[in-house]
Amino acid sequence: MELGFALSSEDHPPNELVRQAQIAERAGFTFGLISDHFHPWVSDQGHSPFVWSTLGGIAHATERIRMGTGVTCPLIRIHPAIVAQAAATVAAMMPGRFFLGVGTGENLNEHVTGARWPLAWERLEMLEEAVDVIRKLWSGDEITHRGEHYTVEQARLYTLPDEPPELYVAASKPQAAELAGRIGDGLVSTAPDDELVGAFEEAGGPRGAEGAPSSGRATSASTTSLPAKAKPKIGMIHVAYDEDEEAGHERAHKLWPNLALAGSGGQELPAPRDFEESAANVTVADVAESTPAGPDPEPYLELIGKYGEAGFTHVYVHQIGDNQQEFADFAARELIPNV
Repeated sequence: MELGFALSSEDHPPNELVRQAQIAERAGFTFGLISDHFHPWVSDQGHSPFVWSTLGGIAHATERIRMGTGVTCPLIRIHPAIVAQAAATVAAMMPGRFFLGVGTGENLNEHVTGARWPLAWERLEMLEEAVDVIRKLWSGDEITHRGEHYTVEQARLYTLPDEPPELYVAASKPQAAELAGRIGDGLVSTAPDDELVGAFEEAGGPRGAEGAPSSGRATSASTTSLPAKAKPKIGMIHVAYDEDEEAGHERAHKLWPNLALAGSGGQELPAPRDFEESAANVTVADVAESTPAGPDPEPYLELIGKYGEAGFTHVYVHQIGDNQQEFADFAARELIPNV
């Protein structure tokens, strides 16, 4: 199991996110994911910088840590051709260290252009076509694409990395996990669900080495006989480390009450105020049920272990609050050596 660090664009301004990437690298985290949002979930989180600008800073402020988007929606707010260009540029700035995470997004971020928010099955169709467009553009060829959802006219990317970045697909339902297995180099999810892992693996089969997934390019006949290894499966956890466990849970409740919301509202609600209203009855105890806090490492390790039991190969950790260095020191001491 590899442990990664979450850079939360909802919680922090861009220069602070760059600093946190440095903190994570020094602490020994091997990878990180940075969220791609237009809005925070609730206004108290307070931020939402443009992820591609922030990644440019991270590229020059770090040397070893792998970084990906967690996750980008290439469907509505940003056309997949532009996502392909942005990701290729960052991958060229971080050779071998960048991967693109994609998903079907949330109305919270995508409605801002005034476009209709599609139904869930439509978004899956759109994502499959968007990934096809992105991969075609990463080939370096000039492409013209006229599909069901997207048109690309005589487009070619001239700035490309030596190898295409890996592309991971987010899923929280079996149908999305099946799509992720078919079109992705890895899976990203937010629950330790072995059914999701099963659907992902059944649809895609093993491809690429664990921790270093393939670029998606075809292999030669001379390499197809080599033993195949599973595609990476990345899970996310939220924590609120603090020397005072109660203070950590109170902070998590104030900043991330949406963690305790159930159902599909996370994809459908259009504005931070809607999440605030939906979370009005969420209590500190509700958030504490799924959010380790305090100085005892066991609850953190237990939650990470649930992902391992479900078949995940990687877990990345979102620390809620401004005490990121304090958490990184705790993780370096208590978590990274023990996963």
